[in-house]
Amino acid sequence: MSVLVVKEMRPKVLVLFNMKSGPLKVLKQYCGVDVLVYPEREKVLEVVGRYDGLIVSPLNRVDREIIEKGENLRVISTHSAGYDHIDVEAATEKGIYVTKVSGVLSEAVAEFAVGLTITLLRKIAYSDKFIRRGLWDSHKTVWRWYKKVETVYGKKVGILGMGPIGKAIARRMRSLGTEVYYWSRSRKEDIEEEVNAKWLPLEDVLKQSDIVILALPSTPETHHIINEERLNLLEGKYLINIGRGSLVDEKALTKALKEGKLKGFATDVYEKEPLRESELFEMEWETVLTPHHAGLAREAMEDMGFQAVNNLLSILKGKVPENLVNKEVLEIRPIEEMKML
Repeated sequence: MSVLVVKEMRPKVLVLFNMKSGPLKVLKQYCGVDVLVYPEREKVLEVVGRYDGLIVSPLNRVDREIIEKGENLRVISTHSAGYDHIDVEAATEKGIYVTKVSGVLSEAVAEFAVGLTITLLRKIAYSDKFIRRGLWDSHKTVWRWYKKVETVYGKKVGILGMGPIGKAIARRMRSLGTEVYYWSRSRKEDIEEEVNAKWLPLEDVLKQSDIVILALPSTPETHHIINEERLNLLEGKYLINIGRGSLVDEKALTKALKEGKLKGFATDVYEKEPLRESELFEMEWETVLTPHHAGLAREAMEDMGFQAVNNLLSILKGKVPENLVNKEVLEIRPIEEMKML
């Protein structure tokens, strides 16, 4: 008598970056997993149809064509708080669930935002380059800078965007002895009370703040929210961007810096990445530039990995995760239909 052996069909998941080993180990307990570290787009198009789930980083662009080729895809889980690298509209149309991460990442990015601010006002990055180039000929040379070096203490800080990152920035800035203003599409009265921040209309935040920090996502509404007109309101002030490069009109920004209207600019994000050449490179005193790595801390990377994996597994178990991006997908493809585990 022959015995029919039925093999267990496990979900297949493709990871498109070098995920930390701990989260990857958890994922492999439930799914068949392949890892391609930042493959060419053509390779993704070739193989994506074999998988039920994708886990991606912000450097993996998942456009409409890739989504259309992913005929078996149920979930795209991004290892980031932002998700503008994914065509969410295309995913929703196909009934594909898109998830993001939050939490520890917010703390890491907020810490970095404060670091950029201090580095810019106290000229720490410039001083490092100065001394490495052997330019320190006397204390007198350095002491001449004092009129252009400022403390964060006592400043008025305006934050555009009061999500988890904005809130974490506000909390830190208050501890540095600053007055905090903010703008977001809706008032957050619970946050106002917690961190003693004051909501103002957008233009008023720009007018009244000494330092403006951008912590907004990339959306059609926020594209070039800092344009030439608003840069005029920032004359004599500092601008920090840890949101997305598309928030700032870089051409207008460069002009404002060259003309001395904007005191300084620090950013971790750019309109075009990776940034290989820019007029900003010439302005070492006025700028601090970092390569989109505000969230790169060991603790944050591991936490994001576990969150990205758990988000994906939740959906494959038929459960809606808290960080579902496209909640309207529930009407198109009920969560019950996603269950594979």
